Amino acid sequence: MLDRWVYFRVRTVLGVLVLAIAVFAVLKVVMIARDAFVWLFIALFLSLALNPLVEWLQRRGIHRRSLAVTTSFVLVIAAIAGIGFLFVPTLVNQVNDFVQKLPDYIHDLTHGRGKLGFLETKYHIVEKVRKAIREGGASRLLGLSGVAIEITKSVIKLVVATITITFMTFFMLLEGPAWVERLYGLLPERSQPRWRAVGHDVYRTVGGYVSGNLAISVIAGGLTTIVLLIMGVPYAIALGLIVAFLDLIPLAGATIAAIIVGTVAFIHSIPAGIVVIVFFIVYQQIENHFLQPVVYGRTVQLSPLVVLFSVLVGAAVAGIIGALAAIPVAGAIQVLVRDWLRHRREALVVTPASVEPPPPG
Repeated sequence: MLDRWVYFRVRTVLGVLVLAIAVFAVLKVVMIARDAFVWLFIALFLSLALNPLVEWLQRRGIHRRSLAVTTSFVLVIAAIAGIGFLFVPTLVNQVNDFVQKLPDYIHDLTHGRGKLGFLETKYHIVEKVRKAIREGGASRLLGLSGVAIEITKSVIKLVVATITITFMTFFMLLEGPAWVERLYGLLPERSQPRWRAVGHDVYRTVGGYVSGNLAISVIAGGLTTIVLLIMGVPYAIALGLIVAFLDLIPLAGATIAAIIVGTVAFIHSIPAGIVVIVFFIVYQQIENHFLQPVVYGRTVQLSPLVVLFSVLVGAAVAGIIGALAAIPVAGAIQVLVRDWLRHRREALVVTPASVEPPPPG
């Protein structure tokens, strides 16, 4: 039996090595500068969300794009400030009331009385906390100090990220169309209409995701407000607004909202707390398995199965940012796949040539 040898040219081997090194270098750069890439993605997402407002202002008489972008930023900041003006005083009053009542809650808890007394009578929470403090000692104190340092760093990083993302979003809105036109200009002239259509479909997909996400958040906040009003929980509108904002964050946002609102409801009354927790559990199942797939399936034009699978994969790969990016990325991939399949089918269609059969003989 003869041995078979496969020979590769030196040029081919070097090409594969160079490609592998280039891929490794790109991945290394992405890992080192992952925060910058995350900020870039958030800025791109915000610019795509704000661009319809900019174009609407341009159609209504503000023809200069720089002035339209500036006006859009002013309107958005004014809207955020107006919501904050209505919401922050209520939140401050709520926090002040809670702080003033906190000594009474602690007294009732330690003596097994009041709304939270069951934590001591049934679970002996006070003794467990005291035991943890005695056993932890200085290590717990140092651990808390380490957490405080990390929280301080996170706050500083959040401020820097907010400022950076704001400026990046502004410049993307200002110069984005010119960049896109330059990118289209690099393509062959006959293929430009095709890729312009693909770009428009991708832009529409991301816009659909934004509108769908906002719609679901409004539904979550509205239903929460209704439940809180029925149960007589104070600050129902403010708490509903918190839920609407936090529900914009995939996965973790709804959990944080449930903890905050559930705590306030339990402080108000035990039945109200139980009803609110049950409501959040049931609503989250409906939102995750029905509302999100249906709404995103109509706006992003993805099947519910693809929406659910893409969110799970995105969350597993990159956490909250991955879950946030999963749906528009899946929609963009679907646009590209559909365009490729359409052109592939067109290429396979062969027009039969009018060829006469040869004469017999």
